[in-house]
Amino acid sequence: MIDTSAFQGKTAVYFTLGCKLNFSETSTFAKMLQQMGVRTAEKGEEADICLINTCSVTEVADHKCRQTIHRVVRQHPRAFVVVTGCYAQLEPTKIGQIEGVDLVLGANEKANLIQFLGDAWSGRGRGEGNAEVHTVEKTRDITTFAPSCSRGNRTRYFLKVQDGCNYFCTYCTIPFARGFSRNPSIASLVAQAEEAAREGGKEIVLTGVNIGDFGRTTGESFLDLVKALDAVEGISRYRISSLEPDLLTDELIEFCAHSRAFMPHFHIPLQSGSDDVLKLMHRRYDTALFAHKIHLIKERMPDAFIGVDVMVGTRGETPDYFEACYEFLHGLDVTQLHVFPYSERPGTAALNIPYIVSDKEKKQRSQRLLRLSDEKTEAFYARNIGQEAEVLFEKALRGRAMHGFSRNYIRAELPAALAREEYDNQLLRVKLGGFNRDKTALVIDNLQFN
Repeated sequence: MIDTSAFQGKTAVYFTLGCKLNFSETSTFAKMLQQMGVRTAEKGEEADICLINTCSVTEVADHKCRQTIHRVVRQHPRAFVVVTGCYAQLEPTKIGQIEGVDLVLGANEKANLIQFLGDAWSGRGRGEGNAEVHTVEKTRDITTFAPSCSRGNRTRYFLKVQDGCNYFCTYCTIPFARGFSRNPSIASLVAQAEEAAREGGKEIVLTGVNIGDFGRTTGESFLDLVKALDAVEGISRYRISSLEPDLLTDELIEFCAHSRAFMPHFHIPLQSGSDDVLKLMHRRYDTALFAHKIHLIKERMPDAFIGVDVMVGTRGETPDYFEACYEFLHGLDVTQLHVFPYSERPGTAALNIPYIVSDKEKKQRSQRLLRLSDEKTEAFYARNIGQEAEVLFEKALRGRAMHGFSRNYIRAELPAALAREEYDNQLLRVKLGGFNRDKTALVIDNLQFN
């Protein structure tokens, strides 16, 4: 048992790098510490506990993690510093040697973060390159699942439905950082969604590493989960954070098209529009399958927002292969491209591919795709000008414009003169006007109350 009295009145700060899944986990850790009497430190206040949840998807992510750790130690010199997440799993010794770090927890151990923190809290001096390091070394040994359903300081809840991955794409270290695919039961996830509804939550984002692979642990399916969550009273909206194209079944698309609460909003990783590059990446689909999924979504949900992940400059991506990727995406009816330059990751199979793309060429390719993305997003928004939409508003600073998202993920802006605190977490009918100044949202012309 943890002596919670030792934590009463203590303060903490939280830092999250990387994906929505990390954000969800950090929010849950914060909620657990709050229940022990720990409050979140005010801006500028020195904290007693610092929790850093790290990412390791690219070399840049690793660098940002190290920068964050050093900055946190400088800003909170007397704090107990805990580092967890993917970078902590992959480089525990390196992190443990950073002066000021007290506790390093890997993928298995973060499920019991509070217990480890409680055990290490008493009698531990300032970290001087001798942090307690708790990680496992083999992917197959990462078996725990840390439940998470939290909103932190946001309006939307993030529900972790799955963790780990069995795919081992040639460029990726995620299976080494998070282990094999595993999941909790549908019943437990429904219970968490019901609790979010009781707390006043209206929208939940389903998160995970490879959420379409849901069911390996329990013998259930992702479609079973979607149907069960759709029936939870009080939750008005669900969004699926990311779904592999080979796991995005036609049946799931059909269900979402007619469901009560699943939004016409999809995020689908493509990675490359070249079949040759997809083979080099060991992806489990080709461009024909991907195009079929996009066409089916648009056929069933013409106003659907579709975001697509694309990696540029991976080993083996010749200029011809990139041009094939560009032309494929140019002709595809998608809304936004999330473009990532390839980053060398130690221990990955991609390092055996001989053709290397220069950093300069990666940047040029990224810029071309980002311009294409801007064109597609602007055209999608423009088609919605003058339309009525239901927007879930999010809290804004006093005197600032409020923002929210429509069902199909259009960002809507309510001018500061019309913004009210009581609109936070409210679903309101609006009429979408033209673009705001920086073209990141459509300005609301008219606000209606249901």
